[in-house]
Order: sequence, then C-alpha cells, then structure tokens
Amino acid sequence: MAAQARLADSHESSPIGGSRIGKVLTIIVLLMALVFYMTPVFIMVNNGLKDATNVSLSTMWNLPETWTGGGFVEAWDKLRPNMINSIIMALPATIISALLGAINGYLFSKWKFKGSDTLFTIMLFGFFIPYQSVLFPMVRFLQEIGLYGTTAGLVLVHVVYGLPVTTLIFRNFYANVPTELVEAARVDGAGLVKIFTRIMMPVSIPAFVVVGIFQFTNIWNDFLFGVIVVQNPDAQPVTIALNNLSGSFSVDWNVVMAGAIVAALPTILVYVFLSRYFVRGLLAGSVKG
Repeated sequence: MAAQARLADSHESSPIGGSRIGKVLTIIVLLMALVFYMTPVFIMVNNGLKDATNVSLSTMWNLPETWTGGGFVEAWDKLRPNMINSIIMALPATIISALLGAINGYLFSKWKFKGSDTLFTIMLFGFFIPYQSVLFPMVRFLQEIGLYGTTAGLVLVHVVYGLPVTTLIFRNFYANVPTELVEAARVDGAGLVKIFTRIMMPVSIPAFVVVGIFQFTNIWNDFLFGVIVVQNPDAQPVTIALNNLSGSFSVDWNVVMAGAIVAALPTILVYVFLSRYFVRGLLAGSVKG
C-alpha cells in the first residue's frame, strides 16, 4: 500500500515538474532568440555612437570611448529631409489604401453581386505579382498621367499595390460581423453608405490597426518603387538616402550604422506601441462568432 501511495504521488507530481521544466526551457529558448536578434542591433548602435576612426572589426564589441553622438548626428542631418519625404509619402498612402480596402472588404463581404467572388480572386492575384514585372508599364502609366517623378505618383503606386492585401484583411474581418446587423439596418431604411459609416466603421478599429501597421511598414521600408519613381534626390524617401550614405571609395561605417537605426526608428516605434493591438486585430479577423 505504501509503494502504491508513493507511485500515485509521483504520478501526481510529475506533471508539475514537467511543466516547470517546460517553462524553464521556454525561457531559455526565448532568451537565446532575444540575444540572437538583438546582437546586430547592439553592434549598430554601439558602433554608430563611435567616431569613424574607432570603428573596425577588431573593436566593434568595445563600447564608445566618448559619448558625443558619433555618427548619429551626421546621419540625422543627412537623413532628416528624406525622413520627412517618407512621412509625407507613407501616411497618405497608408490611410488611403486602408479606406479603400475597407470599402472593398465591406462590399465583397456584405453586398454580394454577380461575379463578386471572381472579381475578388482577380484582385487578390495582384498580391502575388512581383514588383519587377510591373515596373515598365507602371512608369509609362505615371508618365501618361503626369505623376512620374513626384511624391504623389509614389503614393498612388503604393495605394494600388496595397489594395489586394487591405481588401483581403477587411473582407475577412467583415465576414465575422453578424449579417443581422446589416439586414436590420436595411429594414430601417439605411443605404450602403450609411451602413458602412454608422455600423461597419465603428467596429473596424482592430482591422484598421492591422492594415495600418502592415501598410506603413511595407511602404516605409520600400526601396524599389522609391528609386524608380522619384529621381530627384531631394524628394526621395529615406531608404534611398540611406543607401546613398555609402560613398564610392570610402564608407563611414559609424554613419551608415547610425543611419540604419534612424531610418528604422519609425517602424520600431509603431510596433512597440501598437503590437498588442496588431495581435488583437489579427485574432479578431480570424475567429468567428
């Protein structure tokens, strides 16, 4: 009887011990992942704070001898105008593509019409078209409408290229909104626009956060469209200016590393402050009921 009691106690205690070991292993794996991903960031920040003469492979792990800002001051002075260009370009493109995606998602999910599923499939196909395959027709089209080489043309490109994914996200989100709400509004005499503005928009905040983060990050980090559409260096986005920090014959690595941190700072801040809303928005669009 005593042996059976000890055996029972061991069976009862093993899940607890197992769960503790699992938690410890999970923490270890997460810490290793944190070190792995943060090591390049530490190297860039650490060497960005140094003077150009103190940056080398042998000393990249050493802390700065003097805390004068290093390459960050020069990087900020060179990238600041292009940062403003990126803001002027990314914010309108994100807002417009989100609004158009919300309208499309609303129509495809709640106002079915003949051929709507086929049209939606064709629109989604645009998400899988490589950027490089549309460069020539895109440039020709922008030239024809007089927007080639302008920030407005770059905004238009990002809006059009972002429509497939924004439409998909909003369509999936609106599909989980009870259809009874729309039907009840129709019975009360509300039309398409009123239902969208009074019923669908107020419940769409999680979807707008997801789309906003996704679009803003992609648009801000874009390089190909920026270098093709806008030729004037004074009007180019920050990703192009960051690439131009590397000289032809010599490279100030402290400035380049500091510039990479400065250019990535807006997207980092977006994820830091809105990451929890991003996860909630994704879950809200994936769980029905």
